[in-house]
Amino acid sequence: MSAPEVVVFADPDALATAAAERLLAELTSVQRAKGSVSVVLTGGGTGIAVLRAVRAAGSALDWSKVDVYWGDERFLPAGHAERNETQARAALLDHVAVDPARVHPMAPSDGEFGDDPDAAAAAYAGLLGDSPVFDVLLLGVGEEGHTLSVFPDSPAVHSTESVVAVRDCPKPPPTRVSLTLPTARLATQVWLMATGAGKADPIAAALSGVPEVDIPAAGARGTEATVWFLDKAAAAKAP
Repeated sequence: MSAPEVVVFADPDALATAAAERLLAELTSVQRAKGSVSVVLTGGGTGIAVLRAVRAAGSALDWSKVDVYWGDERFLPAGHAERNETQARAALLDHVAVDPARVHPMAPSDGEFGDDPDAAAAAYAGLLGDSPVFDVLLLGVGEEGHTLSVFPDSPAVHSTESVVAVRDCPKPPPTRVSLTLPTARLATQVWLMATGAGKADPIAAALSGVPEVDIPAAGARGTEATVWFLDKAAAAKAP
């Protein structure tokens, strides 16, 4: 696993702009080398701000040859305003020339599997296959140190499955579908993005090497690169 790189910005806007520019450059570089590229999206205020900045930036990236996945999803009906997919489409995907067949959302609670998050998780695991490898996986960090929908000392943080149903989340909505940390660690690059003073303590703990069972974000590492994009407030206590 890669050692973390920490990049600090003056404020959330500067972070979003810089992360978007770096993401477009990285995706374009990989696409030129391989012919296609894969990215895993995240939700939350910072994650969606980055997607808006990607849309505003423009680039030479061929969106028709980008495979899009999600790290986790709120298990809500299709089109619900709180679904990460809904927000990502509004911020970016509805405005670029993605191939619909290469966009892979997690099933909604009113989809083909009905109100069964375990079936939705199993279907996504089947889509990914035995050893999925993503080029760039984007993550947020919660104020208690969660990433994806993997919360401290929860069943998900102990799971060795690739995708799990998550119930009784400590923040709403309580039911979700999520990649696990072992799946995240298959990604070539893992980028964790966080803003605000409320994230300072868990980020300091994660960068200090606490166990992932206590701070799941500590267990998110890429095989070649792990980058923390932080604003000054979030980085205030980082070692």
